Formats: sequence, C-alpha cells, structure tokens
Amino acid sequence: MTASTLDVADVTLRYRFDGPAGAPVLVLSNSLGTTLSMWDLQVPALSRTFRVLRYDTRGHGESSNGKEPCTIERLGRDVVGLLDGLGIDRAHFCGLSMGGVIGMWLGIYAPQRFHRLALCNTAAKIGTEERWAARIAAVRGGGMAAIVDTVIGVWFTPGFISRDPAAVAKIRMQLERTSPDGYVAACTAIRDMDLREQIGAIKLPTLVIAGAHDASTPPGDGRFVAERISGSRLVELDAAHLSNIEAALQFTSALAGFFEA
Repeated sequence: MTASTLDVADVTLRYRFDGPAGAPVLVLSNSLGTTLSMWDLQVPALSRTFRVLRYDTRGHGESSNGKEPCTIERLGRDVVGLLDGLGIDRAHFCGLSMGGVIGMWLGIYAPQRFHRLALCNTAAKIGTEERWAARIAAVRGGGMAAIVDTVIGVWFTPGFISRDPAAVAKIRMQLERTSPDGYVAACTAIRDMDLREQIGAIKLPTLVIAGAHDASTPPGDGRFVAERISGSRLVELDAAHLSNIEAALQFTSALAGFFEA
C-alpha cells in the first residue's frame, strides 16, 4: 500500500497501513533519525495478523517539522491525533528508542487508547545533557553528515556491519536524509525527558526488548523499565541498538508472540 498524509496539530504526518482492514491495529513508531521504513523487516509477518500502522515522527522522513516546541508529550499527542484522525479508538503500540519513549508517555497518559505496549531498545531517561548538547552542536555545525558514522557505529555491532552492509546502508541513508532541524528538535525532546518516576503508573500489558550490545540504551535501562512496570516481560536480544534489524527474526517473533497473546 502507498503512504498517505494527515494533518495533526501543527504538522503533516506521513503514515502507511499494511494488512487486513478489519484486523486489530498495531502502531509502529520509529527511532530518532529514521523513518517508517525502519520497520520493513517486521511488516510482512505482522501484517498477516494486524492492520499495521507506521508513521514518520514529526521532523523525520516526509513528516513536517511543526512550529510547536518538540517535547515527548507533543510526540505522544501526535500519535493520539493520528488515531483520532483515522477513526481508531484503540490500538497496540510498538516503539523503538525514541518511539519507545513515546510509548511510555502513551502508557502513562493515554492508556485508554491502547491494548498492549512494546518498548524496545529504549529507556526512561536516555543519555546525559552533555551527550545531547554535543550531538545537537555537531548537527547544527555540520549537518547530519557530522554524526552519521558515529551513530551507525552505535546502532549496529561491528560484526553486523560487516555481515549485512546492505541493511546498514539502507538505515544510513535514512539518517543522512533526516531534516537537521527535525533531528535537533527531537534530540531536545529526548534530552529534556525523564520518565523514571512515572513509568510505574503503566498498567497495560508491556513487552520490553533490550539489546545485549546496545551502548545507546544499555540492557540495564531495559531491566529498569521492566522492573517498574508490573507484570511486564523482558526479552534481551543479541544485538546493538536497532535490534529489529540486527536480530530481525527474533525481534519479530517476540512481537508477534506478545501481541497475538
């Protein structure tokens, strides 16, 4: 199916459906610096059972940057606005990294709109202010090219980079083409986000996926989230940050098993 657009608040969001029209809806939310295409390896399997709804987060891919300050709350409200605009009362939700943070916000502040959450390669507090300040300064000074090599080296293990250069090149292209302004805005939202005290309020069935070699959101961050969400399940994969690509079969199997339960 082809992608469409929808105006939500101050932005135009690009989205795409895959799967049967009458099936339960599963929303997939991308990481910082990628697009809805980061989920290409999951869609064939998930769309057999679900109406998969992917979208480009504001400032990413073909979604506009918007005029309002970018915060995690604003990104969460974008998802609610997308569901409202598409006439979807409730859905499942899966987000990775930044998408996982959006999922936490939704689980805390809009739980009535969701059945189950998958929070992948993410944390209730990601990185330090110093780290984000350096990242923002690099992009403002040299554009996306200033950070691409460093980010790719964090997103994948050296072994995977050597083993599957085509998969890495595809993600590299998404990162290179990301709007610098959109990227910086999202970095600011993540920098200012701290949900460590609030995540215990999440009562939805939750799956937490972590990567054993993830330097961006280490497995300890995943364990922290899982320990504080009552009844949640933790899966650790042999991968770095983009575990849905590096350990695609295991990742997709974990999601399918969880959402089909």
